[in-house]
Amino acid sequence: MNLSGGFPVDIVLFGLIAAFLVLRLRSILGRRTGFEGRPRPVPPISARNAPNARDAKPAVIEGRAEPVPPRPLRPLPEPTSPLGEQLRRLRTIDASFDPARFLEAAENTFRTIVAAFAGGDRVTLRSLLTDETYRAFETAIAARETASETQRTEIKEISAAAIVAVELAEQVADITVRLVSDQLNITLGRDGQPVSGTDGITEMVDLWTFERDLGMRDQTWRLAAARSA
Repeated sequence: MNLSGGFPVDIVLFGLIAAFLVLRLRSILGRRTGFEGRPRPVPPISARNAPNARDAKPAVIEGRAEPVPPRPLRPLPEPTSPLGEQLRRLRTIDASFDPARFLEAAENTFRTIVAAFAGGDRVTLRSLLTDETYRAFETAIAARETASETQRTEIKEISAAAIVAVELAEQVADITVRLVSDQLNITLGRDGQPVSGTDGITEMVDLWTFERDLGMRDQTWRLAAARSA
């Protein structure tokens, strides 16, 4: 008890502690959006692509925050790195290959395939997938149709894309791209109720491998494998 006759000190202290805890909980919970699943390990990547600009911390100089310089969304492997050397070998077979244009096309293809799978567009998928990958996608679509389920998927943003692996077997090239995107994914049952996913935005990290026979006139890079990182 406050013997001086003023406001009790213990009540003031408890009030300050309670306010502090509320602010701490709000700061933590307020950052959570969409589905909070278990963290998925990202495989080690040599010369890992630059982090997103939105994740960078501004430098503080003389008490003021300096603006964060923009980082490339499509960083390319160093020419002297093992990846750079593999890309050089690829260009000796196909002189028209350009890594920057390839990454831009990979992003566009990623958007097209994700939308086609969600909508059950088999015609579009058939033209962009290898035979084995198409069979896997078609099986998943058929199972969804049998269960009278519909899928809603929207890619809000692709924040980064980088080449993380290149393999050459004679004239067949495989290029794996790491794609970081903000997506909305939800599957609805026949009653219109959610079966899986969420209507919140979730950051997804995917590793997609594109394949092309460099000896063929057809220059389409087809999806040969897709997995989450």
